[in-house]
Amino acid sequence: MRRLKLIWDFRGPDASKTAEHHEIHLKEYAIREDLQDYKTAYEDLNKMYSIAFIIVYERDMISIRDALRPHKGEVYEGEF
Repeated sequence: MRRLKLIWDFRGPDASKTAEHHEIHLKEYAIREDLQDYKTAYEDLNKMYSIAFIIVYERDMISIRDALRPHKGEVYEGEF
């Protein structure tokens, strides 16, 4: 089954801290909604641009998208 990476973008001098904090909320949501086989993380792409993301099964994407409104998404093909 395909996995999707739902992504939130954060820009500015506080982008890293904001993305790190957003990941906490993504984990809380995943636990509360009893998601199976998910992964959350945040990543600093440069000093002024960071992302937080959750990787989920495609079957779960619509409910997560509607509840959390990610900025973008992509097919995830990496190791899990």
